[in-house]
Amino acid sequence: MPVPDTGTSARGTRQIGPYTVVTRFDAGVPAQTPVPEHRFIARSADGDRTVLLSRPVAGVDPRRFMTEADTSRYLLGSWVLPAVELAAPGEPPWHARPYLPALPLPVALTVHGGPLPEPTVRALAVALAENLVVMHGQNLAHAGLCPSAVLVAADGPRLTCFGAVRAATPDGVARQEAPGLDPGSLPPEQGAGGQPRPLGDVYALGATLAYAATGHTMPEREELPPALRSIVTRCLSRDPAHRPQLLDIIKELTGCHQPDALGGFAPPTRADAFLGPGWLPARIAAAIVHQSASVLAAETRVREKPAWPSDGAPSPAPVSHHSH
Repeated sequence: MPVPDTGTSARGTRQIGPYTVVTRFDAGVPAQTPVPEHRFIARSADGDRTVLLSRPVAGVDPRRFMTEADTSRYLLGSWVLPAVELAAPGEPPWHARPYLPALPLPVALTVHGGPLPEPTVRALAVALAENLVVMHGQNLAHAGLCPSAVLVAADGPRLTCFGAVRAATPDGVARQEAPGLDPGSLPPEQGAGGQPRPLGDVYALGATLAYAATGHTMPEREELPPALRSIVTRCLSRDPAHRPQLLDIIKELTGCHQPDALGGFAPPTRADAFLGPGWLPARIAAAIVHQSASVLAAETRVREKPAWPSDGAPSPAPVSHHSH
């Protein structure tokens, strides 16, 4: 089946900080799906570092965007992809993460040809819930979880777009129409201007899992796979008090009720047990491999021909996802 070409160049973008843009990262995301950040795959001048580079969408306060990026540098957990480098003071805002071959969740559904299998959604759910537990243990709310914020890599998902809700609009201001935010993933209390809190992340997790399982964030209950129907429906409760706790979500999804010494769960029930070989459908796995190879080839070509065209437009090598 045809798959999206995510190699559309960032027209007019030649350099962001010390990095040269290779390609846009989100070009394959469906047009109707909001993305909280403009993301690019870029490389350093010496070709030694490849990064996933983010800039704020139009309308986002650059100071809040950079504050959230700075906070993300201290996030813990196996399934988070925090910023490691920030724009210098006085530069246009950007931050960079190490490049990891991965597809935004909406692109993964397009490559697969529809909603993901229930075991894949369950694996996503456990991994994301585990990382949110760690984040909340740091007294932080993600405040930006949505389908586009989840990157699907070969070894498991990664959380990005940390703090998108806080960056888009300050507390006390309605956010339903705020730039870059996915209205279907936005907890009602945060949409009304409320402060992001952990139970808001539970709502956003439910919306993201609903998207993975059905292709949209607000499905009818009957559209959800029976094994996920109850937990996702409870996550999407408009009343935060009626949403489940993350540890209860993990218990229900893994069938484990025996905590370990740290209050978590015994190692066999952690997300790793769900993320072994075959956790991803074959087309998605092949597209991730192809992306990695294409980025490497694109970098080689750019290094061999570093000059930009005379009209000022960049000519990054295309990077596309193909299924096999």
